[in-house]
Amino acid sequence: MERSQARTVTTRRGLKRKLEEDFRDERIEGEPDRKVPAVVEPQDDRPDLVGRVGEQVRILESIFSSAQPDRLLAKQAAHGLALTAKEEELVDIVVDGGAVPALVKHLQAPPPVTDGRRSPIPYEHEVEKYCAYALGFIAIKPEYQQLVVDAGALPHLVDLLKRHKWGSDSPAPDAVIRRACDTIAHLAHENGNIKNLVRIEGGIPPLVQLLNFFDTKVQIAAAGALRTLAFKNDENKNEIVVECNALPTLVLMLRSEDPVMSFEAVGVIGNLVHSSPHIKKLVLLAGALQPIIGLLSSECTESQREAALLLGQFAAADTDCKAHIVQRGALKPLIEMLKSPDAQVQEMSAFTLGRLAQDIHNQAGIAHNGGIMPLIKLLDSKNISLQHNAAFCLYGLADNEDNTATIIKFGGVQKFQDGVFVAQQTKECVAKSLKRLEEKICGRVLNHLLYMMRVADKATRRRVALALAHLCNPSDSESIFISNKGLELLLGLLKSLQYKEKHDGSLALYKLATKVTSLACMDAAPPSPSPQVYLGEQYVNNPTLSDITFLVEGKRFYAHRICLRASSDAFRAMFDGGYRERDARDIVIPNIRWEAFELMMRFIYTGLVDVTLDIAQDLLRAADQYLLEGLKRLCEHAISQDICVENLSLMFELSEAFNALSLQQACILFLLEQFEELVEKPWYPTLVDRVLPDIRTFFTNALKMPIEATSQQQQQAMA
Repeated sequence: MERSQARTVTTRRGLKRKLEEDFRDERIEGEPDRKVPAVVEPQDDRPDLVGRVGEQVRILESIFSSAQPDRLLAKQAAHGLALTAKEEELVDIVVDGGAVPALVKHLQAPPPVTDGRRSPIPYEHEVEKYCAYALGFIAIKPEYQQLVVDAGALPHLVDLLKRHKWGSDSPAPDAVIRRACDTIAHLAHENGNIKNLVRIEGGIPPLVQLLNFFDTKVQIAAAGALRTLAFKNDENKNEIVVECNALPTLVLMLRSEDPVMSFEAVGVIGNLVHSSPHIKKLVLLAGALQPIIGLLSSECTESQREAALLLGQFAAADTDCKAHIVQRGALKPLIEMLKSPDAQVQEMSAFTLGRLAQDIHNQAGIAHNGGIMPLIKLLDSKNISLQHNAAFCLYGLADNEDNTATIIKFGGVQKFQDGVFVAQQTKECVAKSLKRLEEKICGRVLNHLLYMMRVADKATRRRVALALAHLCNPSDSESIFISNKGLELLLGLLKSLQYKEKHDGSLALYKLATKVTSLACMDAAPPSPSPQVYLGEQYVNNPTLSDITFLVEGKRFYAHRICLRASSDAFRAMFDGGYRERDARDIVIPNIRWEAFELMMRFIYTGLVDVTLDIAQDLLRAADQYLLEGLKRLCEHAISQDICVENLSLMFELSEAFNALSLQQACILFLLEQFEELVEKPWYPTLVDRVLPDIRTFFTNALKMPIEATSQQQQQAMA
């Protein structure tokens, strides 16, 4: 939800709630001393209700005098209409009955009975008060706002704001003035045209004057009306601030011990400041900053929310103001607000902290005051705006290398990776935060993390190892995971009894593998490890110049000793050693199928062969028997493409049987990457226990390999 939307919804709800509460507390003068009930049972009968509304409207239309009987009837009719309009689902009946013009007519006092000087009017201010009540309830529905205004209500309502100047001894003026304020607020709510009309009718000066009224309820009502009139209306803002000089009084109201008054005051100032930089400067010059910061500790959650939102507006793109807000003590209460049970309070606090976190010194201050942990927790919020504000604030904090270790310590990296982020802008913010953290992991930050991984509690050490697996520079991996035993922390997670820990460990190890070895992706066949000269395709199974024949499944295969000797140590030993095959003309091959043997020989003669899945395992056995490493790796590559959940255990066994390291590594990577599919299998824990030593060996060799290669390159360069 946008800032303006949040303020609008809150304002409408607040106005309606306040109007209803005030109406329930009203006593009806001249009738039994009782509170007005929230609902009157006879009104449940819809036809009877329509008739009653019609009768009340006719009374108001037919009488308009200062005679006591007429005034009593008018008061009772207005009160009845107000009572009906209070129920939102009944407002249409009141409007359809023609109540609006009748109610507007009685917003003004009738002429006195006697001529000459003014004499007291019976039920002075009472009729007007109930008419204002009823019109206020009607105006809650936006579709009726213009109807009320077109009926001529605004001039009368503005006149009611000045009733205190009549000099009457009646206590009623305070109540009717409050009702006039509330009705103006309802009429102008989210209606730019009516806001302008209120200004044109001269409504703003008396409202500003009422901020200094002796009755605090009137002050609050006047502030509520000004709050509505100021929202997204530059002309009204200018009249309130510049022409009527309302700021000094509003700042004093911020310091009020009455939480409702301070809430309304901060609401007015918030709407004045919204999208108005020049007014923001005037507000700060008027001394509003410190009392607004004070409201962050208010017991009124609405005041806290409004104060935080206002501070966020002050902090926008203003470095000096950011510093002043922090210097005056805003950080601690803002961070406490992150822990509030009220989601809107949390949202506004995170919003303001996010603005403040754009300053490098504030980034350190927020972390120092304990802001990182609650912000990380808020990433789990289902409230999209709250989640985004928390993510944005953490993005700012991640820009400071002093915060990197703390974010990692409290599991920020895991939250960034595992969180369910709905808004695209939040997803982008999280991705940028991870990138910032990754850029910071070097030098003293890395040393700090390694220190934590050695001496912190077990949970922290694991979180650090997990984060480093995802974010570290590959050149630092040997130091992190071998020298500082980060690998053992990750391997330990694979045997955890907790699903989440096993999942995180598998994901981190897979990520680490993709960093440190090209074998993490086996989409292309590897090159032959030892280049050699091949006789060529034309000599495959060709008796020309053949000096050795193999008998395979009863068939003859013609070969050439010179080619076989050059292909592998196994053939060299066969022909040059003390074996019987040395001088034999025919050699029987009892354990290899013809198709596999033919492909093996084709590889020896050409260096090329198409290894299909149906022959790959037989060919792997033959390549292993005759020490043909290039062919062996081609077979391992082909077989690895067939690894799946169902055959993973068999594939591990196959890799062990023929010392097929590439196939074994592919199995390890599959085991780590496909954790979610594998973990549900009953044999998964046993398989992990069985292959854990192989996983350790694989990572140990892979992590050391880049360093060894670099060392060899340096030695060659020196030579």
